[in-house]
Amino acid sequence: MATLSISETTTFRWSLEEDAARYAAASVPAVGIWRHKLSDCGVSNARDILRNHGLQVSHLFWAGGFTGSDGRSYRESVEDAEDAIRSAAALDCATLAVLSGPRAGHTHNHARRLTQEALIELAPLAAELGVVLAVEPMHARCAAQWTFINSLDDAIGLLEGIGHPNVKMMLDTYHLGLDGGLAGRIEQAAPWIALVQLGDGRRPPDGEQNRCRLGEGIVPLSEIVAALKTAGYDGFYDVELLGEEFETFEYPALLEHAKEAFETIVSSA
Repeated sequence: MATLSISETTTFRWSLEEDAARYAAASVPAVGIWRHKLSDCGVSNARDILRNHGLQVSHLFWAGGFTGSDGRSYRESVEDAEDAIRSAAALDCATLAVLSGPRAGHTHNHARRLTQEALIELAPLAAELGVVLAVEPMHARCAAQWTFINSLDDAIGLLEGIGHPNVKMMLDTYHLGLDGGLAGRIEQAAPWIALVQLGDGRRPPDGEQNRCRLGEGIVPLSEIVAALKTAGYDGFYDVELLGEEFETFEYPALLEHAKEAFETIVSSA
């Protein structure tokens, strides 16, 4: 059964403790945990808080940067990802979001090779602890600081080259659905999908992600969710709301709208 989750990046200013209390009070069943907030709270404390509020964890965000773009070496990035896998397992979380890092001066082939080698090395630990590494492709016009994996074809090509059941992808409708063609490719992508993020936008990004509330943009969300349902996907749908538009919104109102929009999208699908 499709389950709503909301990413902690949506409620940027709240702490993990406040996210847990407010999400539970709003009857949101699951949360996408942001490692920045997890670090402030501590893994053991966070686990107790989430369990006490009856919240599932859809995914942990994020590990990666294997291309050295954030000042860490390749080895440091792999070791950080190992820590993230252990944190995800401790939170009873089955999915860790992975961002490769941008090319960072490497050729495309070398950047891909670094990412592939890192994921191959990490896959056995992920499998041992029951965690799936979910590579996230991002729209090319807002991915400069994050990843060189910009399309469904980029992601599937990388995953086929790895060929491990614990290395899949995170499909974000904002990054991959703005051109209207995503629904027609869901059948091809379905075997690789670990988690779906629901995002909407009024236009393609221009340097930064500028999403809008679900159903208010140009992404055909009901069509995409219907295709996912037909393809057999019944996991989490994580809502991530980012951009200037949300700086003036009250977070409780965002949670309520996300819940209502999710129910409308799923029922129409």
